[in-house]
Amino acid sequence: MSFFRHHIRLMEGYVPGEQPEDPSILKLNTNENPYSPSPRVIEAIARIGPEQLRRYPDPLGNQFREAASGLFGVARDQIICGNGMDDILNLTVRAFSGPDAALVYPAPTYTLYAVLGTIQASIVREVPWGSDYTLPTDALVAARGAVTYLANSNSPSGTFVPVDQVAELADKLDGVLCVDEAYVDFANADCINLARSRPNVLVMRTMSKGYALAGLRFGFALGHRDLINGLMKVKDSYNVDAVSIAAAAAALSDQPYREQTRQKVITERERLAAVLAELGLPCLPSQSNFLLARADAPPAAELYESLKARRILVRYFNSPGLDDRLRITVGTPEQNDTLISALKDLTA
Repeated sequence: MSFFRHHIRLMEGYVPGEQPEDPSILKLNTNENPYSPSPRVIEAIARIGPEQLRRYPDPLGNQFREAASGLFGVARDQIICGNGMDDILNLTVRAFSGPDAALVYPAPTYTLYAVLGTIQASIVREVPWGSDYTLPTDALVAARGAVTYLANSNSPSGTFVPVDQVAELADKLDGVLCVDEAYVDFANADCINLARSRPNVLVMRTMSKGYALAGLRFGFALGHRDLINGLMKVKDSYNVDAVSIAAAAAALSDQPYREQTRQKVITERERLAAVLAELGLPCLPSQSNFLLARADAPPAAELYESLKARRILVRYFNSPGLDDRLRITVGTPEQNDTLISALKDLTA
């Protein structure tokens, strides 16, 4: 006997990347920033007093909204905060999709979209990417989504759709376009201006990647007031806590530090991509903090296991179109050197 609804009983849940308990394992599988957060974040957390922990937090996260408003050039009421960007995603799925309202995205991409849609009993429609991950605009429009998701930069490919093409898609859609910019801190452009200028564009971001706060869980979205006001109805009463609000606002305030770590990651990304190509592991052009490498000899699954045996974790997706690929997070120079040394042995 099962107590669960039929579609919940049948679905597959989202499987996060492996989180090893041993800190000595080289972890290049879940796209964390390899550098520490800004010192301002640590200072802000240290200033949290007992009274802030005793009381409920600001339900809107206004300290963060004020900081984000100034940085991104939007009004405070055009921003909503969430418990990680996954919380923002959950809000949009609940608000925009359902059994009679389709959820659409180009695939392969972040698999949580499909999982959240299934939980909501939404109509889920996957549209294959074009060759080399070009945007299938006409097919996405034809899928008639009440909400369409576009990860830009995309995961697991790391590829980036030019902003003018995203704008064209937004203008052709009847529904909402949610642009997932989890990795945009490592890209050459962003879609913030579309969130300012289009009533149907919501840009969603996280503090996990560019600001090195994956353990804190803080995300946010920017868009037209009507979109934000509607999402406010759906969110939990206190979906962000006092510590994360203060820390995330402090992280935003230190843009020089963010830029410094961003450039370090980008420099290492390009170096690592070049070495991987020399080793017969070519990568797609990436505007993220990871690389998607093709592995033929040895096969990707075998190479994944061999690296794991050497206490190096990368991500392997055993699914069509990805089963010959490994997604590799860009680490520090020392971490990348360890990976390179292992790969040289394993591909020789």
